[in-house]
Amino acid sequence: MQMDTKKITVLAMVSAIAFIMAAFVRVPVVLFLRYDPKDVVMAIAGFIYGPMAALLVAVIISTVQMFTVSQTGPVGLVMNIISSAAFCCTAAYIYKKKRTMTGAGVGLGAAVVVATIAMLLWNYLITPIFMGIPRQAVVEMLIPAFLPFNLISHGLNAALTLLLYKHVKAALRAARLLPPLEEGESKGKKSKMNIGTIAIAVFVIITCVLWVLVLQGVI
Repeated sequence: MQMDTKKITVLAMVSAIAFIMAAFVRVPVVLFLRYDPKDVVMAIAGFIYGPMAALLVAVIISTVQMFTVSQTGPVGLVMNIISSAAFCCTAAYIYKKKRTMTGAGVGLGAAVVVATIAMLLWNYLITPIFMGIPRQAVVEMLIPAFLPFNLISHGLNAALTLLLYKHVKAALRAARLLPPLEEGESKGKKSKMNIGTIAIAVFVIITCVLWVLVLQGVI
């Protein structure tokens, strides 16, 4: 991944914002599991610069988290990297192949599935060791706790990324941190979000929020 000054600047900004979100925006969902929107920022970086950029930011932020706000040590580091990379790199890889809003939607949908499956598998493997509980106890939490948590968190990340990506890219272009056109784009052809895309993203966000309220016993 070739780096230049502007790319380093953007990735540094992305890393700083992602860390702030990971440290200060933490919403309880179910049991001890909390949602933070740092993967939204990483996914946007991946859409702009590709999956390797998303992986780089995921490793940096997860490492900084381990030494600052996290209390889960190396285990938390590994789980954070896997979760963020599974989501952000999957979405960025597919979007890199088809740089349209359809490609973005397909990439983000696939990312939700891949990241959810990956975290179910890794929670099954790692959580018994980390928490010192029988593996059967973790198995009993997979469907009622880990599955809805991952669907909610990754679903929110996908919807927010879909809503924010074009606006963030436009702001970076206005600041001259991105070139006027990206590879795969052509002059006079702008990829705009249509009402259907916005409606789907908003519907996913509302659904996830209601699901959180149900799991919290609010409704």
